[in-house]
Amino acid sequence: MAAGLSPRLAAVVDALPLTPASRVLEVGCGPGAAARAVARRLTTGFVLAIDRSAAAVAAARAGSAAEIASGRLDVRCVAVESFVLEPGEAPFDVVFAVRVGALDGRHPAAGRLARERLRAVLAPGGRVLVDGGDPLRELPLDP
Repeated sequence: MAAGLSPRLAAVVDALPLTPASRVLEVGCGPGAAARAVARRLTTGFVLAIDRSAAAVAAARAGSAAEIASGRLDVRCVAVESFVLEPGEAPFDVVFAVRVGALDGRHPAAGRLARERLRAVLAPGGRVLVDGGDPLRELPLDP
């Protein structure tokens, strides 16, 4: 198990279909533990961790100084329903989320917006994985 991860988050990170060059988006990063673990598995890849909570983003940034300095991780304060690529930003190969209401069915209206946004930022062949499987399940992005 990776340092600083609960057994549940370690299982999630282990289940992600990563390559050393993957571009990964974590939705609802909280304090950033999973994003850091993913960043440590990448060589030329990149993780963008987003959360709607400014406090969570501040905690993630504070705990991720080494990964941010390496260029393999960044953290942004934005809700998934509002997320868009910045100019020149490449799409993502893997998107994952754990306990995000807009993606796990708890907030259907937000979920529709979130799926639209994720369709727009996903690379061809990219996958969106959320908790609720063993440990993850693929989220279909069909309209």
